[in-house]
Amino acid sequence: MTPEEAEALVDAYARVQAVHFLGDVQLYLADALVPVWQATEWRAGAPQPPPFWAFAWPGSLALARYLIDNPALVAAKAVLDFGSGSGLAAIVAARLGASPVAAADIDPLAAAAQRLNAALNAVTIESVVDDLIGCAVTAEVILAGDVCYDRADTERTLPWLRELAGGGTLVLLADPGRHYAPSAGIELLATYDIPTLHELESQPEKRTRLWRLLP
Repeated sequence: MTPEEAEALVDAYARVQAVHFLGDVQLYLADALVPVWQATEWRAGAPQPPPFWAFAWPGSLALARYLIDNPALVAAKAVLDFGSGSGLAAIVAARLGASPVAAADIDPLAAAAQRLNAALNAVTIESVVDDLIGCAVTAEVILAGDVCYDRADTERTLPWLRELAGGGTLVLLADPGRHYAPSAGIELLATYDIPTLHELESQPEKRTRLWRLLP
């Protein structure tokens, strides 16, 4: 799928919507999971991962809200939004003066959504389509939302993030109660009750905690 085709798919199955409790931030968001997921699989001609890029997940919402309330954390700093999906946290960081800002995700469609969402919010971010776990990064701040839903991925991700924290990087981790979220080596910074799409979370609201990850 070309970048143009990917952006056309995003535009066809998501619509511009205001993001809950984030002021004038807007994203291309889907109203339902099944149609957009079926479309990605039909276009690819093979099973595809869920379209995480089509929704504002609780972790990203919590990160974005916390940055808006604490803009000095990212102003004029290099930021990496890891497992970025729609690019929400990266976009908010860029709006607050972070530079450079990268949004990393392994799904090429996420990059298409990020480009459209960044343009919608008049910011510039770099989309990185790669598995960065284990790689050296130069970011001063790493944002990680909803990255603890899978055991195997979490067992790879958390040691890497802790290593980066040990090197002086500020690592902010937001999680809405996923099974594999850490229970130690974290400093609680904020808690939010975030409305969610029932189709995704099977409940109307998720309590989402935001931590600083300790080395």
